[in-house]
Amino acid sequence: MPCHRPAGAAGSAGRTRPRWELADVFRLHGGDFGRSHPLPPAQAKIMRDVVDCRTPALGGHVEHCDRCGFERQAYNSCRNRHCPKCQSLAKAQWLDARTAELLPVPYFHAVFTLPHELNPLILRNKPLALDALFRCVAQTLQQFARDPRSRLGGKLGFIAVLHTWDQKLLQHVHLHCLIPAGVLSPDGEHWVHAPKKFLFPVRNLALVFRAKYLGALKEAFAQGKLHFPGSTVQWATPEGFFSLIDPLYQKNWIVYAQPPFGGPRKVLGYLARYVHRVAISNDRILNVQNGAVTFRFCDRTHGNVIKPLTLQADEFIRRFLLHALPPAFVRIRHFGFLANRAKASDLKRCRELLGMAPDVPEPEGQSPQERLRELTGEDLARCPDCGKGTMLVVAELQKVPAVLLRAWWPEVFDSS
Repeated sequence: MPCHRPAGAAGSAGRTRPRWELADVFRLHGGDFGRSHPLPPAQAKIMRDVVDCRTPALGGHVEHCDRCGFERQAYNSCRNRHCPKCQSLAKAQWLDARTAELLPVPYFHAVFTLPHELNPLILRNKPLALDALFRCVAQTLQQFARDPRSRLGGKLGFIAVLHTWDQKLLQHVHLHCLIPAGVLSPDGEHWVHAPKKFLFPVRNLALVFRAKYLGALKEAFAQGKLHFPGSTVQWATPEGFFSLIDPLYQKNWIVYAQPPFGGPRKVLGYLARYVHRVAISNDRILNVQNGAVTFRFCDRTHGNVIKPLTLQADEFIRRFLLHALPPAFVRIRHFGFLANRAKASDLKRCRELLGMAPDVPEPEGQSPQERLRELTGEDLARCPDCGKGTMLVVAELQKVPAVLLRAWWPEVFDSS
């Protein structure tokens, strides 16, 4: 269910720059956090990039409106995938690559959630635990798709997107799957349409997913691949590990399935606003003062109402960094006939069977900004002053080293 925004709250259309940003939190309180918390280099880089993003430290250019003459200095983005200011172009570029691959069928949305009892183990074994999540979800969905009792009996294709947070920035590990409503038959000669109202029974999906994921953890433990630092040391022995795992077989795991979208255009709208989210967007941050950060969240347990939440800055930063992904970790993956190794043949065949041209068309030559405007209405080149003109680059700005920032916060800015 959607959250209810308080009367008078601004929507996304026409939104101006937020008064407070994640970068402000790091500038004001990151020094204290960095001195009191040992930061892995990857997390230090996230904080450093967010602070530098769209500042003189990264250089930029001068833009001039071709209609009203308004000028502004526009600084370069850090392009860190954890930065809330750097997702619009990434979203547009990803959408540009995915648009042509959409099939003319409804799409289902399924969510697979890991129980919170596993959070400490996952946090200290992110690459292994999160890779296992993708693998076990993919195995579960393909197992059901191949089963003749599903009335499908073929190869499924889907996109999976990892999220690790909830509205309060706490750890909530779940995988969102966007699934075309049908499969490619084993002989490649037929497209089999899925039932109109649901794909697979969610209770059965949850049972199989639970068995596969816990089985993967037990295998990793037997092979000595899991690490148990700090508070997780209690699970380092076989007795301790199975005291964690065994009760989870009795717990109901949450698998959610949304009714199918109406078609490719609605799927694109969903992807455009959802796929490249980060743990918190700047427009959710309401205030940063007196050593605390206030942000809005959707209270899903009390009527999906938007409410404010205030955390000490140290706790806010800690929660945000819970969701830092391992370097080079891929959080958006494609499976089945949409997998990179299968697209050349399987996706081509799916298109033929659905009455489309077999070859995926090349992009139409649009820039990422143009594609973003077409799909979402966001126009990154529109003049913020008159709202009608186009901002044109008229001069380049050189990088200005963040000398003052490094002097103020050497623990982060001098880290490798």
